Amino acid sequence: MGSKMNSFPPNISKIFTKTPKLLLTSIQTKQKTHSIMVSSLTQPTKTSIYSVNFNTQKSCKLGIAIFPDFVYNAEGGKGVGTGAKAETNGSNEVSIDFDIQTLYIPPLNSKTTRFLGLPLPPFLKIEISPELFRGVIDQESGKVDLEFKAKFWFSVGSIYKAPPLLVETVLTSEESMGTMRKGKGERLNKEGKCRLVGVATVEPIDDFFMNTFLNLPTECLADMNATIAFSTS
Repeated sequence: MGSKMNSFPPNISKIFTKTPKLLLTSIQTKQKTHSIMVSSLTQPTKTSIYSVNFNTQKSCKLGIAIFPDFVYNAEGGKGVGTGAKAETNGSNEVSIDFDIQTLYIPPLNSKTTRFLGLPLPPFLKIEISPELFRGVIDQESGKVDLEFKAKFWFSVGSIYKAPPLLVETVLTSEESMGTMRKGKGERLNKEGKCRLVGVATVEPIDDFFMNTFLNLPTECLADMNATIAFSTS
């Protein structure tokens, strides 16, 4: 009688016999999963590096305050930058940083610019000194967003040279809109052509004439026809 009380039913006995094997299998599975996760986290991200060439073309515009736009031929402008794209996350976006030392944008003068259909007077000149040019380009959609910062120097011969106007904006292939000015860009196509626009607020400077003449603070619009080309480094 006692012997029967101390013995386990057959089904209970099988459970205890199999339990260590089940626990061992579970532990091994978790260890394998953990190893895969650690491997994926430690795997280096593959990054493609590009050389990026930027060139400005004809049919550009520059508008400021309530004045009509300057029609501007910026052909000959150029710059070189470096682009990086992470290949492992499936993104088509290339982060770009242009070398300011290589960036040149032609000045607005009598040879490059017309105002109300007439060339600018020979003595009037607006020079552009870039300080920042970087951003993101989506190679699949052609969308472009580039931070742009530059100083604009207005001069009248050797008689007058104003302190620089600081212009900061995002040059985009989409739409840029302020309270006074607006522009619509064009996305980068397969030939590398695009139109970039950006509205910026121009703050007053330490110059009574310019502040009064332009009614600063005001807005300006940059409308740039350009080409952007990628090459693998």
